[in-house]
Amino acid sequence: MPKRERTKVLIRCKLCGERYTLRGRRGPQGNIETGFKRCLCDNDRDFEVIEQP
Repeated sequence: MPKRERTKVLIRCKLCGERYTLRGRRGPQGNIETGFKRCLCDNDRDFEVIEQP
């Protein structure tokens, strides 16, 4: 199993503006998997995801 590098991401809810800083791993399709599912405002679709160095 190849070792995947962890990356830090900032997730911002576009409805309420809440921000979350999480660590995730880049998946085989190039997306970042953090396990984040839902914001406190019950939003589970409309997010801005920014990868941080």
